[in-house]
Amino acid sequence: MPLHPQTVSFLEVLSSWTAAPPDAGGRAEPTIQEMRARTGAAFPAARRELPQVRDLAVRGPGGPVPVRLYRPEPPEHGPLPALVYLHGGGWVLGGVDDVDGACRDLAADAGCAVLSVGYRLAPEHPFPAAVDDAWAVVASVAREPDRYGVQPGAVAVAGDSAGGNLAAVAALLARDHGVPLVHQLLVYPVTDTAMDTPSWREYGSGYGLDAGSLARFMGLYRGGADPSDFRLAPLRAPDLAGAAPATVITAECDILRDEGEAYARRLAAAGVPVELRRYDGVVHAFFLLPEIFDAGARARDFAVRRLRAAFG
Repeated sequence: MPLHPQTVSFLEVLSSWTAAPPDAGGRAEPTIQEMRARTGAAFPAARRELPQVRDLAVRGPGGPVPVRLYRPEPPEHGPLPALVYLHGGGWVLGGVDDVDGACRDLAADAGCAVLSVGYRLAPEHPFPAAVDDAWAVVASVAREPDRYGVQPGAVAVAGDSAGGNLAAVAALLARDHGVPLVHQLLVYPVTDTAMDTPSWREYGSGYGLDAGSLARFMGLYRGGADPSDFRLAPLRAPDLAGAAPATVITAECDILRDEGEAYARRLAAAGVPVELRRYDGVVHAFFLLPEIFDAGARARDFAVRRLRAAFG
């Protein structure tokens, strides 16, 4: 399908966010610090009011992991199902502030507590720091539900892009550690390190998430780790059987489309209940921008329905 007109407009704006600054001295792309400073500009400033939003910390192997807890009902109303959310940004950019609006909406619309994880970023903290932090939070919420005001046995995990990678890995770690999760919501997830699919070649430049940038980020995150480690590339896990039921959302014009859809197929082949939905004519990041993309609003509604069904 051709690009949706909303996608064309978004890409025009995005080009100004990702260009090197005027004083870059000939650099073709911004530095990591410059990109981090600009990341928040991509997301809407409007925020839904909730009865409780508070920052806390979870003990992790590298020190306290910042977590923002969202509740659509006051704590005195009793425990809620919980969704642990892992933001995107190539394991290098982003944070809880950048997905604040999305997490507020998911909490309100899915009727659950959302715990957004501020995991450590590369290159300062390469693999497996982000995995360790993500797992520390998922395990804590599942094993200590009273601490967070959540219902025992009603914990799901979600993430977009690199956060989708971490969510998929956390779901496999939960299986391996005997920690039951009711669902995994994977939004255009990174599932492999090969970077060789048809969508990588077709949409590698000019569609928002450039192949060169993500390869750069993956190198900063992976360091010298084995590229076939399932904690880097869940698509390469020997066995996916027993993982939590899944929803996988992809964008047609996204380098990550094929590996996300391949992961959904492997989950299904392993007997994991999974529903895959591709949104045509849109690019990476559409899910977080329903104010820009009609498809983003539809995908958000779909995700909420899937979460509500998982929570029962």
